[in-house]
Amino acid sequence: MKYIRFFNELTINDIATVGGKNASLGEMYRMLAPDGINIPDGFATTSDAYWLLLEENNIKDKIEETLQGLNISDTVSLQIRGLAVRTLILDSKLPQILEDELREAYTTLSKEYNSDAIDVAVRSSGTAEDLPDASFAGQQETFLNISSEDALLQSVKECFASLFNDRAISYRESRGFSHFEVALSVGVQKMVRSDNSSSGIMFSIDTETGSEDLILINSIWGLGENVVSGRVNADEFFVFKPTLRNGIRTIIKRSLGSKKEKMLYGEDGTSTLNVETSPAEQNSFSITDDEVIDLAKQALIIEDHYKRPMDIEWAKDALDGKLYIVQARPETVQSKAQDSKSIKKYSLNITPDAKVLTQGRAVGEKIGIGRVNIINNTSEFAHFKEGDVLVADTTNPDWEPIMKKASAVVTNRGSRTCHAAIVAREIGVPAVVGCANATDVLQNDVSVTVSCIQGDEGYIYEGKLSYETQTIDLSSLEPTKTKLYMNIGNPAEAFNFAKMPNDGVGLARMEFIMNHSINAHPMALVNMKKGTSVKDEKSILSFMSPHTDAKEFFLDKLSEGVSTIAAAFYPRPVIIRTSDFKSNEYRNMPGGLEYEAFEENPMIGFRGASRYYDDSYREAFEWECEALKRVRDDMGLTNIKIMLPFVRTPEEGKKVISIMNSQGLVQGKNELEIYAMCEIPANVILADEFLKVFDGFSIGSNDLTQLVLGVDRESALIAHIFDERNEAVTRMLKMAIDACKKADKYIGICGQAPSDYPEITEFLVKHGIDSISLNPDSIYKMHKVVSDLESNQKQ
Repeated sequence: MKYIRFFNELTINDIATVGGKNASLGEMYRMLAPDGINIPDGFATTSDAYWLLLEENNIKDKIEETLQGLNISDTVSLQIRGLAVRTLILDSKLPQILEDELREAYTTLSKEYNSDAIDVAVRSSGTAEDLPDASFAGQQETFLNISSEDALLQSVKECFASLFNDRAISYRESRGFSHFEVALSVGVQKMVRSDNSSSGIMFSIDTETGSEDLILINSIWGLGENVVSGRVNADEFFVFKPTLRNGIRTIIKRSLGSKKEKMLYGEDGTSTLNVETSPAEQNSFSITDDEVIDLAKQALIIEDHYKRPMDIEWAKDALDGKLYIVQARPETVQSKAQDSKSIKKYSLNITPDAKVLTQGRAVGEKIGIGRVNIINNTSEFAHFKEGDVLVADTTNPDWEPIMKKASAVVTNRGSRTCHAAIVAREIGVPAVVGCANATDVLQNDVSVTVSCIQGDEGYIYEGKLSYETQTIDLSSLEPTKTKLYMNIGNPAEAFNFAKMPNDGVGLARMEFIMNHSINAHPMALVNMKKGTSVKDEKSILSFMSPHTDAKEFFLDKLSEGVSTIAAAFYPRPVIIRTSDFKSNEYRNMPGGLEYEAFEENPMIGFRGASRYYDDSYREAFEWECEALKRVRDDMGLTNIKIMLPFVRTPEEGKKVISIMNSQGLVQGKNELEIYAMCEIPANVILADEFLKVFDGFSIGSNDLTQLVLGVDRESALIAHIFDERNEAVTRMLKMAIDACKKADKYIGICGQAPSDYPEITEFLVKHGIDSISLNPDSIYKMHKVVSDLESNQKQ
């Protein structure tokens, strides 16, 4: 046939003839079937068929005349002219030779599938010779469940006409492409009966962060058009490539989509219709974990064949239960992004009449602008809008969800190491803490500028001040002898932060993951698993959905959060600190009131290791260990190290490690190392004894400074005394480093001091600390400090 090519006649070299979509289908049909890639057979019209249509109907000049002088910013004119061109094509007649060949090809394809009139998908594929940067994905029409020769002929003509959709015209005009540099091929492919099953899209790259270590899979019920068009909120899965290549099934995240509709075959047998999904369909995943892994493996095969990240459409056939690939094309957004690393710096334009409303301690070198929204308690969260400036007396872990929405955070109380400050740093939001009068002097709905770029002090200015940003290239940075780790709070930011120059994660707090992903007191879940009724059970069950088993919910969500951070930095080390909520923080969790006693000073109360072996909490800690074992052993992320917080005595450490051993977390097995936070003076004084129990220390300078100086770090009244540079503190730092060096054990620091004070960093480097863990906003500045210090030491 002159104007038709079957898939077995096509290769990727035929893009100019049949477009990228059809050339890719032919390439995979021919080359990847032996590797297990299922491609439904089909055929494609050539670009010559399109040109023949224009020529025989004598409409090329008319199209050109219609589009002459078009201004695409005039949307009304664009709509009128586009419709006129499409009408020209739809009113034309298919060339007889093309019509005859289409009928013949359709009959041949039908016989291949033992049918008189097979159901096919009819898709457009733009062809552009000599336009390598052109991307026509999604611009033209697709028709599903076409089941007759006449319907096929009409669909082909409508595909040709769709080359002049408004968006397609605008795309070509905006890029200076001639409308006659582009032709259209029509792909005709056996339908996959996913109407009674599932379908979706997958990318062999993370579309948001550009990480090439991730495979993103979206899945819905019914035909795939709904996920392509964005009509339905799909289920989402992330699979980690490096461990998958080693034969380990690592699904690091599953997110349930609402999936409120599904597309089925129409009753007339030649169309489609959308129907509501059932509650059971909405509340369950549309593919199994086995199918997620099967799809991910196929994505790897396709990516390896093309040697680049790919955008792939897939469908599951309800008749034979197999997964099919129905499209694959190069990913064109993240793949083109520059690979250079950068950091953004801010410069504020302070006018002479700029009015400072209040000030406090600055957190994070950023600027935030928005409307003031004063929140007094959690019952007011619903009033908080994206981009507002959060103003509060103080915050606790319950507030993290709205802090993530905020353009900035301002509090009356606290120092640079209080909860509001720590969370704000790790989620990348500027904060000013310890203002004393913020809730009195700031007014709701008034716009303010929050500046944290002017040194230790942060300022809240009246109105919206202008500012500039500068992006600094980090790609030329050389590795330092002292390892530079990062403190990571929110797993959702991990892959973005991992792009910055770093040697791993020195602190990932388990309690942040628990607060964000579990939102219930762990012991409440333990008792729910036992069948015991608990306080707030209704709201807990609602948050758990679609999980019904409390333990599996806990394990799944905790392992997803931990594995996301571990995967983002793999194979670099990631130190996960087990949960360290205080009793007042636990009590505020759903279901928490009945499990927590009131303590006058929870900062030095029932926290850290002391909880883990106590009968009132031990079962919850065992679940935590089980989740960590799942991530290390089942998911293959052995770059995780485990760190215990607030270990008061060596005997406590032994008790906790014994529990960990009983849960399969054994020091030395599968390269597991267990560290202790060095944050209590006893840890330093008895370092030789603690280091017989643990594989190393990570200094928590916040708590260590608090306990050495006797300063409550949540108190704004004595915040001026809290200073890690105090000689009593630096002596403790040196003692800890020396003890670890003597015992040949790991020694790092994950507290706030190195991020705030270059002189502390200099002190630590001088005394030979192994690693310094910094907040992401400090990594570039401290990299230069450390690099310069090490260079001076060599001289």
